[in-house]
Amino acid sequence: MGPLISCDDLPVTTSPPPPNEPTEPRGHTGHEHASHGHPAGSPPGHSHGHGHSHGHGPAAPVSKHLRRVISAVLIPFAAAVFVGLVVLWPGGAPAHERTGVGFDRQTQQGKVVALADIDCKSVNAAQVPPSGNAAAPGGATQAAPGGACKRATVEVGTGPEKGRVFFEIVQPGAPRQLAKGQEVVVAYAPDAPRDLQYSVIDLNRKFPMTLLAGIFAVAVVVVGRMRGLFALIALVVSFGVLTLFILPAILQGSNPLVVAVVGASAIMLIALYMCHGLTARTSVAVLGTLVSLLLIGLLGSLFIDWAFLSGNTDDNTGLIHGLYPDIDMSGLLLAGVIIGSLGVLDDVTVTQTSAVWELHQADPKMGPRALYRAAIRIGRDHIASVVNTLVLAYAGAALPLLLLFSIANSSMGTVANSELVAEEIVRTLVGSIGLVASVPVTTALAALVVSADRPGPDAAAPVPEAPPARRGRGRRRKR
Repeated sequence: MGPLISCDDLPVTTSPPPPNEPTEPRGHTGHEHASHGHPAGSPPGHSHGHGHSHGHGPAAPVSKHLRRVISAVLIPFAAAVFVGLVVLWPGGAPAHERTGVGFDRQTQQGKVVALADIDCKSVNAAQVPPSGNAAAPGGATQAAPGGACKRATVEVGTGPEKGRVFFEIVQPGAPRQLAKGQEVVVAYAPDAPRDLQYSVIDLNRKFPMTLLAGIFAVAVVVVGRMRGLFALIALVVSFGVLTLFILPAILQGSNPLVVAVVGASAIMLIALYMCHGLTARTSVAVLGTLVSLLLIGLLGSLFIDWAFLSGNTDDNTGLIHGLYPDIDMSGLLLAGVIIGSLGVLDDVTVTQTSAVWELHQADPKMGPRALYRAAIRIGRDHIASVVNTLVLAYAGAALPLLLLFSIANSSMGTVANSELVAEEIVRTLVGSIGLVASVPVTTALAALVVSADRPGPDAAAPVPEAPPARRGRGRRRKR
């Protein structure tokens, strides 16, 4: 539980060290005592090769007075988040009758046990949609090309009718082909005729996805060690908050914006303190993240209303609105903006806070203005890379949509004016503004906090520089 130990509470001796022992402040690890005992020419922020620090190792102790000030701000905030979780806790998603449309279908697992070639004409395949595809727009079916179709024998592997067998016709031009022994996902329509109750709708990808997740987890732990392990635990907790609180609470009819703010705040507190420890430095990063999230929420609310974005722009949002008409879809859009920006915000605020702390340890005489100027130069580089990353991430997600507009020879103005693209533009720009603002805000907070720290006798480092120098001169005289 090393990362969860607060360095502010580690004991620091006030008595001078023995004359023949090397001096080193207690409460530090090899990752972060770089500024203690280095030559005057050591580069600022040098931390044993960790130039881009995200809080590696415990932070330098701060005074009890400063810890009280930070606690006076964060403890009420954490208490408010906890109360919000209790008040808004949904207790599960509300039940509804399945429509059998899209994702709202009963599904079971199945397996292809046999596969045989068959003439498409003999099964009237010209009037059967290709396997795995929904009916064409307007209910029209697609004509099958000439040639041999495949008849797959599929066995249901789960559910009350486990072991039942049905047949699936796969046309030559179908985008998804089946193979013997392949695991599949089948849809169940209880109201359909018995021969048409089951159909293959997707392939079972659980094994490759689980294997990839395992490789990711191993890589994080091997490289990050204990930090990586706690990061994985924080990731699991974040998904838990998302699936057990945020999504069900929105479905229950709670205000999506309030739910998103409470849920994102809970994720932020858990993830930052679990990954970076209960330190003053992490607390400053939390404050910077909170201010930036508030800015994103205000800007998002303003421009979503101003641009008349409904949040109901595709089949999925239309299905949600049809099943739960009381959900505020524009509020749901704003909630997505806030949650989507949180992960990158954490990275930026932690990095900027760590930069200020390292600069202060390298040169304790630097005032708040000098610390801010030095750290903001690091932040400008971070802004350039992070904003570009965020824009490209949204552009990549919307690439099929952009291709459709390109095929239609639509102008850039027409594309940007459509609600589908306008949502992504607002999402990207509002999140980017919050990220840009988080750099000066967090840097200023960290510079003010670390400069205002005036450690008392309990936190002063009693390490005189003269005795080591005299010992060195004495040994030279003996030679």
